[in-house]
Amino acid sequence: MKQIVATLVNDALARLTDFADAAADLSIETTVERTRDPDHGDFTTNIAMRLAKPTRKNPREIAAGIIAALDDSKLIEKIEIAGPGFINFYLSAAAFHAELRTIVSDGEKYGRAKPKDSPKILLEFISANPTGPLHVGHGRHAAYGATVGNLLEAAGYCVHREYYVNDAGRQMDILGASVWLRWLGSKGVEVPFPENGYRGAYIRDIAEDIDTENLVTPTADDVLRDLPADAPESDKEIYIDALVARAKALQGEDGFDHIRQQALDSIRDDIEDDLTEFGVTFDTWFSEQSLTKTGRIDDALTLLEKRGLLYKKDGATWFPASNFGDEKDRVVVRENGAKTYFASDIAYHFDKRERGFDYLIDILGADHHGYLARLRAGLGAMGYQGDDLEVQLVQFVTLYRNGEKMQMSTRSGEFDTLRELRAEVGNDAARFYYVMRSNNQHLDFDLDIAKSQSNDNPVFYIQYAHARIASVFRQLTEKSLGWDPSGSGAQLGQLREPQEKTLMTSLSRYPEVLELAANNRAPQHLVHYLRDLANDFHTYYNAHTFIVDDESLRNARLYLILATRTVIANGLHMLGVSAPNKM
Repeated sequence: MKQIVATLVNDALARLTDFADAAADLSIETTVERTRDPDHGDFTTNIAMRLAKPTRKNPREIAAGIIAALDDSKLIEKIEIAGPGFINFYLSAAAFHAELRTIVSDGEKYGRAKPKDSPKILLEFISANPTGPLHVGHGRHAAYGATVGNLLEAAGYCVHREYYVNDAGRQMDILGASVWLRWLGSKGVEVPFPENGYRGAYIRDIAEDIDTENLVTPTADDVLRDLPADAPESDKEIYIDALVARAKALQGEDGFDHIRQQALDSIRDDIEDDLTEFGVTFDTWFSEQSLTKTGRIDDALTLLEKRGLLYKKDGATWFPASNFGDEKDRVVVRENGAKTYFASDIAYHFDKRERGFDYLIDILGADHHGYLARLRAGLGAMGYQGDDLEVQLVQFVTLYRNGEKMQMSTRSGEFDTLRELRAEVGNDAARFYYVMRSNNQHLDFDLDIAKSQSNDNPVFYIQYAHARIASVFRQLTEKSLGWDPSGSGAQLGQLREPQEKTLMTSLSRYPEVLELAANNRAPQHLVHYLRDLANDFHTYYNAHTFIVDDESLRNARLYLILATRTVIANGLHMLGVSAPNKM
């Protein structure tokens, strides 16, 4: 409905030659917004004040000139000038009735923008290390990323969802060593388990399923000979690294890789199953190992070297990231010849652009504050626009059960997994609660509220509105009352009650909320909107009867709640939440 006002103003300015040039650089739609007070109309624009300086005219005089040049429209009831030069538009009942008809006719497509040719977006999210099951913190990344993807698609963008599997490097070696030690234990070879190994029960499960045909079974003395101590005063990292080296020496590189890869495959499959059950799917699972196997890291470093953007210092190879906006230069190849995580990261993002994606969005953990500057530096150095990379950080989740804070640690195994959370509160509550607050804010997840079937639980409150509407239509059938929505749209003039006007106004806001949420990567705007819409419906439900004797009024009210059901269902599905017909 915002577009109605924007179009009228735009057409008026095109006729006003004194203002047309000054307005040429303005996006008229950005000057139009909903009024906060319905007494001031439905929409207002500050265009007259924006034109005052370049035209050197009084904004109220400009406003009067714009109003005089506006086309007559049956969708506008009246127009007023307010304050220093705001133009307030009061929409007619016909405008709201037209919007209701659009909602019903568009159905699940209502609120969605037309497809855009560009940019082609690659959305990367979760990308948790495959060292254990997803925990409740990863669940927030999953729900947020999936919903942002839905919102961007609703805004018309082509979105490709990707999970970056961190399946290379030291953490994977520690995972392999942890599984190896549990496997040795199952063979009667007792070796002290490192404090910083992965301890969860899932490690034992993986060890039990390891294909051992080509593995050797050493003695405990073979494993522990000359290893450093794993005592409280010792360096834990030295001990675990020594264990990894010993595992590789005893099993051979191929044998150890066999263990590590089986552990990786088991955990990755578990993660994918968990996410699929959560309604979160990906177009691509991108392996970090593939960057080395395909030579992608070398390609990126070669390009930087050809551009004269690598230098040697203290035996290492450096990238002058500070020349491209980063706080300091970055090592890409260590003195021992090992490539750094940063080298992998810039190669990965180089690969994203080479695959034809125009705009990159990374959704990362709260500990990645410096990530954006260094990656933009790498992209800029390789000839791409650094501004085409966006990073959204997701803050931590604290889980409460029975008023007690839960502890989470992947290595110790003392954590609540996403799968356990879903089993306890259900997918709907989990998807909804994860996006209730801004991703930039810490989230306290109260399980007791999430499981409650009361108005204190917002997801229940919204779903109950949808179920209530479904029950009305069931009652209609039970009373053998026929109803044809295709003909009821002509009877909307019967909707005169204050609650009906409020509900129609709320429904008409949905496309604007979708646009706002998509542009700001902020699903919480949609959450708050749906809660307010449900409240407007419940208020209407409690104030009026829908199945009345007056057929014309009954048809109009049924049409209104049909539109309400459509918008609630669309919004919930955007969040990955179901819209039940019974509760």
